[in-house]
Amino acid sequence: MNILLINHYAGSTQHGMEYRPFYMARAWNRLGHRTRVVASSFSHLRAAQPEPSTVPRHEMLDGVEYCWLPGGEYHGNGVGRIRNMLAFLSGLYRHERFVTAEFRPDAVVSSSTYPLDAFPAHRIARRYGARFVHEVHDLWPLSPMELGNMSRWHPFIATMQVAEDFAYRRADRVVSMLPRAEAHMRAHGLAPGKFVYVANGIDVAEWEASDQPLPTEAASALQAFRRRCPFLIGYAGAHGVANALEVLVEAAARVVQTPVGFVLVGHGPEKEALRARAARLGLENLIFLDPVKKRTIPALLAAMDALFIGWHRSPLYRFGVSPNKLMDYMMAAKPVLHAIEAGNDLVAEARCGISVAPEDPGAIADGVHRLMATSAGERAEMGARGRKFILEHHTYDVLSRRFLAALGG
Repeated sequence: MNILLINHYAGSTQHGMEYRPFYMARAWNRLGHRTRVVASSFSHLRAAQPEPSTVPRHEMLDGVEYCWLPGGEYHGNGVGRIRNMLAFLSGLYRHERFVTAEFRPDAVVSSSTYPLDAFPAHRIARRYGARFVHEVHDLWPLSPMELGNMSRWHPFIATMQVAEDFAYRRADRVVSMLPRAEAHMRAHGLAPGKFVYVANGIDVAEWEASDQPLPTEAASALQAFRRRCPFLIGYAGAHGVANALEVLVEAAARVVQTPVGFVLVGHGPEKEALRARAARLGLENLIFLDPVKKRTIPALLAAMDALFIGWHRSPLYRFGVSPNKLMDYMMAAKPVLHAIEAGNDLVAEARCGISVAPEDPGAIADGVHRLMATSAGERAEMGARGRKFILEHHTYDVLSRRFLAALGG
């Protein structure tokens, strides 16, 4: 089967996030299919961008074909990002023949977070008599409406709503990373039987090959910190508003008499504000470290006694969540402290840690005390259950086959 995967923000192991299109495509290729990923030449998610070009170009990355469509650089969520979106969409129309050159798709997947790519994807699928599958990462336009308080009558929201409804009505299947989203989709035109849940996952071979040790500076900092705080709880990832790390900082202030330390690794727009908050509270049980390379993540997580992931309360989470970070945590076989209120909870499902209420420093502090009161053997069993759960349900070998069923393969 030839699979055309359209994802504006697709990255790779060479470029950084977003990784899912690359891992899914590589898994499909290993099963004997041929996949071509179509993406914009610029994405704010990537650590590195492909070679700039004013014309579309093809590139092979670890056996996966990419077609890069020209897109202008932008920063933030302003006009520049909208121009970049429009450039990608117009490029799909203007360069359709180049996108499908020597490649007749049997299945076309639209998967760009925002739903506007459903229009050109459906057109390409119809031209070639291919199966049209729409993949949903986040619910648009519901996300900017509920998170950004945008009016449903705003022209941007109204346009996205038309695109969302079109995708649900026209797609042969809708694949979603949100396990509880079907009712919402059916309210917007999705027919019964067309919903397929395919979560995020782990590439096991890459994880096991990720053997880079921690940078000397980070390793020394952790060693010195552990001498003061023998039990370490780690967080690795973005320091943004959505990550609710200010609640973790407040929780750290409540356990200063406990021999526990918090290690926050990464960067993001909220990092300096978090540093300032910790300084105002006079916290000596919390340190901030620079981000580490992807291949160093297993070594970083192995250096912790437990791992933290938190969320704000949001009505959007009633549809479920599927964070990549949690997959890494569980694969590391460490107990997880999960501050969440959502339609699903993998930590509770896998019995691999402790779940507490979000946005509640007291609940997180209580979770810390409960973890520390648990024996080392019980914590090891928690971690082992998490890793087992990932290996059984969330490897790309498993997920790619589930997705293929939606593609008709």
